[in-house]
Amino acid sequence: MHAVTRPYHAAGDAAVELEDIAAGDGYLFARNGVGVAGRGVAARWCGDVDELAERWRGIPHEDHVGGVHPVAFVSLPFEPDAPGELIVPEITVVRRGDASAWITTTTVDGGTPAAPPIAAARPAPAAGGYAVRPLTPVDRYLAAVRTARDAVRAASIEKAVIAREVEVTSDAPIDVHAVLLRLKASFGSSYRYSIDGFIGASPELLVAVDASTVRSHPLAGTAPRTGDPEADAAIAAALLASTKNQIEHRVVIEAIYDTLLPWCSYLDWEPEPSIMAVANVQHLATAMEGLLSEPRPSALTLARQLSPTPALGGFPRDEALALIREAEGFARGRYGGAVGWVDTAGNGTFAVAIRCAELSDDRRSARLVAGGGIVADSDPSAELAETQAKLQAMLAAIIRP
Repeated sequence: MHAVTRPYHAAGDAAVELEDIAAGDGYLFARNGVGVAGRGVAARWCGDVDELAERWRGIPHEDHVGGVHPVAFVSLPFEPDAPGELIVPEITVVRRGDASAWITTTTVDGGTPAAPPIAAARPAPAAGGYAVRPLTPVDRYLAAVRTARDAVRAASIEKAVIAREVEVTSDAPIDVHAVLLRLKASFGSSYRYSIDGFIGASPELLVAVDASTVRSHPLAGTAPRTGDPEADAAIAAALLASTKNQIEHRVVIEAIYDTLLPWCSYLDWEPEPSIMAVANVQHLATAMEGLLSEPRPSALTLARQLSPTPALGGFPRDEALALIREAEGFARGRYGGAVGWVDTAGNGTFAVAIRCAELSDDRRSARLVAGGGIVADSDPSAELAETQAKLQAMLAAIIRP
């Protein structure tokens, strides 16, 4: 395998639009116009993170930009022992915050380099017929919430996250490019991703590594948004004052802090959580930043160590995951894991794989999953309402009647 990186300019010196490069069949990980898009597949590896990192590290690279490295897309499933997947596109375009961009062409065994990507035309507005149905029976979901709540009250665990599935079916193939553009319009500050039919807009930074700096921005504790500024401010104040949500949030940030600290010479966090608002909900959020010790780990290694976080699994992890497997009644797959990118130097950014949809091969159906953290004071009906609010992000992006 051999990679060549050069500066990249969109046709006519227009801004590089990553969604148009990824289109419906490519790869995307972007936030606020910054990120990575890819097309084609030069290599695809499946395995544990050590195997993936070893395969990816040290490929020959001609750098005509200066100080940059080839990038691969990564998807890590929810189950901590399940294999992850690393995909090296034939063509990768990276856009930085200053709007500059570069393109990496990766070939295998002396193959012919792929042609530079041409941005796909924007999809025309379309309408169709859709049906939405729960895959998880509501009664089963409510029973699972009560099971988790009772386990917390019995001091068997501190927290478990219970989720449920719904399915969207369409009378025509779902246009991935159009969905990505709608997610950009509504959730531009979230991490938007598209990897092999797994698409979403996650507000939660799992981990980012830039040289020796490591960052995380865990979320836990959720309330709806109404669109009315005064009402939303009152809801946010109630969220900050909620003992139930503060407990749920504290469990998450302490677990992430304890996981990252052994890799760091220092690690700081905000003393009090703040509110992170997205289009449809608002969360308790706490930013963390630290300095990695030498030899520093790659972002891929840290993502696997952190995932699934207590915000998607629970705490203690093994006990919470055992309860989830028994109570939920379905395999989560990629939901609740991690999705992002890593370069050959170990830099990278990973988001928690939430607010997502997993599309069927024919693109005529999509599986959506949403959940919430269960603690001693959790009310099953309120938890059901929270999942409904979280599901709206992808439902609104997909359904166009």
